[in-house]
Amino acid sequence: MVEQLIESESTARGRKSAGPVTSRPVRLREVETDSLDRLSLPVQEFSRVLGGGFVPGSLILVGGDPGIGKSTLLLEIAGLTANLHGPVLYVSGEESARQIKMRAERLRIEAEDLFLVTETSLHAILDHITAVRPVMTIVDSIQTTYDENLTSSAGSVSQVRESASRLQEVAKQSGVVIVLVGHVTKEGAIAGPRVLEHIVDTVLYLEGDPFHRYRLLRSVKNRFGATSEVGVFEMVEQGMVEVPNPSEAFLAERQANAPGSAIAVTLEGTRPLLVEVQALASGTTFANPRRTPNGIDINRLLLLTAVLTRRVHIPLHDKDVFVNVIGGLQISEPAADLAVALAIAGSVKDRPVHADMAFFGEVGLSGELRAVSQLEPRLKEAAKLGFKRCIVPRTRQLSATAIPKGLEVIGCRSLLEAVDLALIRS
Repeated sequence: MVEQLIESESTARGRKSAGPVTSRPVRLREVETDSLDRLSLPVQEFSRVLGGGFVPGSLILVGGDPGIGKSTLLLEIAGLTANLHGPVLYVSGEESARQIKMRAERLRIEAEDLFLVTETSLHAILDHITAVRPVMTIVDSIQTTYDENLTSSAGSVSQVRESASRLQEVAKQSGVVIVLVGHVTKEGAIAGPRVLEHIVDTVLYLEGDPFHRYRLLRSVKNRFGATSEVGVFEMVEQGMVEVPNPSEAFLAERQANAPGSAIAVTLEGTRPLLVEVQALASGTTFANPRRTPNGIDINRLLLLTAVLTRRVHIPLHDKDVFVNVIGGLQISEPAADLAVALAIAGSVKDRPVHADMAFFGEVGLSGELRAVSQLEPRLKEAAKLGFKRCIVPRTRQLSATAIPKGLEVIGCRSLLEAVDLALIRS
């Protein structure tokens, strides 16, 4: 009995020699850098995340939870790109052309050079790209695309990796922009253990609470621009609409002089945002009081309640504490610690903070306030929205030229000092 290994055609082809080597190493100074103009878009929030527009020949991955608005946003981008730059091919493996047409009519998209096709075969998709010669191709989604040479089912790691690799070759050789839509698993990864994020040039995540209207398009990898950039959109009946001034939108329904409310100056990527943090502390009938956060990390909330109890002498051992970030945002940076702590302290003491104050700073275990990065952009954003005073950590001195006109910057060394200054005296 002799074992014989039967290789698939694609695997055998990849291992065999392709003949004489055609590539040649060149010196760095001999490399020609042809200036490739980006494909600009009128959607400034999307262009901001990409770094100025689509780079020809790039492979972009857009991920997000089901129903968050990925297909809606990309269909709008496809229509705008078709009207400005030329043919765009929209490949759908989950919806029929008639269903996409119904969505386009709802979004009021009218594009003469927008081509639709329902296809899941990788070879057929490549043939369509060759025939149409689009400037951009959208594959929705990569999990439904399969290669006939592989025996595994569509959506498996091998199918996703092979399909993305073939599409990458087409993008680099032809210069067409290819956008892949990826589903997010329960663990938060796209199509398995990050097999796609290493292949593509740019990874974008569309985040947000499905019960809120705001969506954040976040860049976590970008070979042609800055990472951790964020664009803000609003989900309305006509589709995804960009929000040019998100801080003003997040504070539109703010109720001034309400106990348990504070304004945090947080940073999303390179963009400063002003968001309202609300807290409610009420007596509990249970032995272990509850700590319920919405928009911040539970461990951060436990740390802040411990510091308030031990360092600021605010008893929270017999109170349930609820914290909510307005707008469905998820704040992960420690700079929002000061606003969260002041909101909790105001709720316990039933004293509101001053309406013209904004806050940012990290709270340490000893109750001290630690400096955070990007002070000048935060202060400018607070001054632009009409705030007159801002409490910041005193550990870092600011020059007089860095403070915006009309804004008073108050430095505090400890959380106890900040509570005394921020809360209105009864």
